[in-house]
Amino acid sequence: MSGVKGDGRTTRWEQHRVERRAEFVQAAVRAIDTLGPDVSIADIAAEAGVSKPVLYRYFADKGELHTAVGTWGADLVLERVVAAVLAPASARDRVTAGVTAYLDTLAEHPQAFLLLSGHHAGGDDPLAHGKNVIAAKLARLLGDALRRLGGDAGAAEPWAHAVVGLGASVGQWWLERRTLSRAAVATYLGDFIWHALSGTLAEQGVTLAELDLPADVAPLRARGPKEKS
Repeated sequence: MSGVKGDGRTTRWEQHRVERRAEFVQAAVRAIDTLGPDVSIADIAAEAGVSKPVLYRYFADKGELHTAVGTWGADLVLERVVAAVLAPASARDRVTAGVTAYLDTLAEHPQAFLLLSGHHAGGDDPLAHGKNVIAAKLARLLGDALRRLGGDAGAAEPWAHAVVGLGASVGQWWLERRTLSRAAVATYLGDFIWHALSGTLAEQGVTLAELDLPADVAPLRARGPKEKS
């Protein structure tokens, strides 16, 4: 019986730790949004209502906290973009909707995504894992679509990574420069991705517009945005 109780206490502690880390990540996002990418750990701790030592009980260092914020950012982008792409619409409109959802998410938390995309202080890329997760989800969606259309499904993975890399680069540029409106960037980026995919498929004798059929939505939606890869 004591072993069971011990296991219960361990489970409760682990759940508490997960919940507290999530709270601190949200506090970090709020602090970054308010104070910018150079926000300090002290600022984040103050936003969370705790001391720095308490924060360091849950994150080994600033880099680990940034990585956790990166996971939060990637999850948010993935959830919103996949939901937009899977909404009933023409294939062309789905691409536009996905790009728009992505840029809208960046605009909602510009300082946080600036930190994640290029303003973190050295070390590993805090978005690296998240970008791989997004690329894996996109590759799965593309692979399903290509198989359904009779195209070369082997292209799904490199195309997915290409789209993610393109989106990350354009997103960082737009956040830093703001020389074009969000709507204009969404149009240009959406057009580029559409023509890259549809043009390449056309050479294989496949018409991407065939994904306009409503029947294509249901099988993809079964693997929703909250699925763990």
